[in-house]
Amino acid sequence: MRRISFVVPVFNEEESIPVFLKTMEETLAPLTGAYTFDYVFVNDGSRDKTLEVLVEAKKQYPAISIVDFSRNFGKEAALTAGIDNSKGDAVIPMDVDLQDPPEVVPKLIKKWEEGYEVVLARRADRSSDSRAKRLTALWFYQFINIIAKPQIPENVGDFRLMDRKVVEALKRLPERRRFMKGLFAWVGFNTAVVDYERQVRQAGVTKFSGWKLWNFALEGITSFSTALLEIWTYIGLLISSSAFLYLAYIILRTLLFGRDIEGYSSTLATILFLGGAQMVGLGILGVYIGRIYVEVKNRPIYIVRDYFPEG
Repeated sequence: MRRISFVVPVFNEEESIPVFLKTMEETLAPLTGAYTFDYVFVNDGSRDKTLEVLVEAKKQYPAISIVDFSRNFGKEAALTAGIDNSKGDAVIPMDVDLQDPPEVVPKLIKKWEEGYEVVLARRADRSSDSRAKRLTALWFYQFINIIAKPQIPENVGDFRLMDRKVVEALKRLPERRRFMKGLFAWVGFNTAVVDYERQVRQAGVTKFSGWKLWNFALEGITSFSTALLEIWTYIGLLISSSAFLYLAYIILRTLLFGRDIEGYSSTLATILFLGGAQMVGLGILGVYIGRIYVEVKNRPIYIVRDYFPEG
């Protein structure tokens, strides 16, 4: 039988885990004659009883393996660890809060059996998200797909099925600062799409704040595009050209009318504008230099404190 691994990052999810496992067991029961399933839970430095709940769950579900981080490294590192430790012929990353409906899994498997190597689960309905989150997600995808290569599928999260050959390709990517949606898209392969309606969280609370989402978006933009640096070059040319034209205007006006240009406030505004533009440019440059700084240190993406194999 073909084996399918579920990669499940968890951070302070003691309430969600039992509900997730029970729902998955019920949903996958009709498929157990044709496939075997296992779960790679990655405990991303949880401060509650998540690890204890997972260890206890292993007694009922022997197909669980647990990767326990030494601290919180973030969801991208947790996804990487889960993929690194997966053994299935296909791998499906999922959120433990059941916003990724288990009912979609058989549809993903069906497409995989048709020969597709990647099957994306696309959110056709995001009414469970707030209006602000839907709008910012729309703007993010529109912006990043203008400047980035390759294109990142809109309204597609980490929930997807990947064939083993895709997983092996991902494991060869060496980045320390990881934007997994971009890496998933970068490796390519033959891809299909399954639409679904995103559900409300079944237990626990979200761990993403507005600030974290902003930093996540910035990570994606700087991981897969240098357009911000290129844009700033054109902004600099525009400012310089405008300053040159304005200077020519001042000289011409003085020669024709013999009077100086007054305006302390306009001079101050110009200086502040140019200073601000320079600081923004330095900030953008600093973001890219910071990424280089992190990469050249070559630290591990994550550190495992303990590992609990399946069985």
